[in-house]
Amino acid sequence: MSLLGLFGQAGKTDQLVGVLSDMGAGSVADTIKAPLEQLTSNSSAGLALIIGIVGALWSASGYVGAFGRAMNRIYEIQEGRPFWKLRPLMIIITLAAVILAGLVAIGLVVSGPVARAIGEAVGLGDTAVTIWGIVKWPVLLFLAALVVAVLYYATPNIKQPKFRWISLGAVVAIMTWVVASALFGLYVSQFSNYNKTYGSLAGVIIFLLWLWLTNLALLFGAELNAEMERGRQLQAGIPAEEALQLPPRDTRVIDKNDAKDARDIEQGKQLRRSGGDSTSTADGSASN
Repeated sequence: MSLLGLFGQAGKTDQLVGVLSDMGAGSVADTIKAPLEQLTSNSSAGLALIIGIVGALWSASGYVGAFGRAMNRIYEIQEGRPFWKLRPLMIIITLAAVILAGLVAIGLVVSGPVARAIGEAVGLGDTAVTIWGIVKWPVLLFLAALVVAVLYYATPNIKQPKFRWISLGAVVAIMTWVVASALFGLYVSQFSNYNKTYGSLAGVIIFLLWLWLTNLALLFGAELNAEMERGRQLQAGIPAEEALQLPPRDTRVIDKNDAKDARDIEQGKQLRRSGGDSTSTADGSASN
């Protein structure tokens, strides 16, 4: 939204909010419309842009870290990367995801004027707008698939056989998300009564529920990819019935935890032995 203010596109706020309304999230649109309009018309859009980027990275990096832990559960492996290696990686992944998501948002709200300006520069005029109006949806779908591919490849502590730009799990996740969003929008617009129950907070609650459905769709696609990899390993004769046979990216934390567990077990044995010796000595003294 700060970018829209910087580039003089404050009037495009209605288009962005209209996307939410078209999806059936009218309550969300009504809740955020006024703050967004104020943000784009603010003269300090540059400062807001910096604060927005830092806030988005901080918030989203928490989600990326949680998504990585869920991916480790799906691939049946522990987290072995140390903090100083894991945290910067999560921030880099978050930065890439935020940039791609920003490109998707910009493509939705300012693609028309940009396409018209480029078309006039090269002599195509409105033809460029028409062409971009058709082409932009596959491009935006590719950007969304790329975000999912990066999450699937980089967040778990396993070395994937290769980076897949578009995997079956990513396609299923995106299609599931589209269908779930449409059905959820229909439910919110026709059957729910969040406004009566929660008042002004209804938009926030609906938005969080939609994010929860989005996350379920992503995890469903990741689980599908993991089971397909299990099937490939079983066909190759690799014993993957109990656990996927994929090498970890790092095992330092796992090795450290295993060593600590071994020490605790050994100390417990020593305590039990020393306790048993003391009991034997006491029994012997009593007998004497």
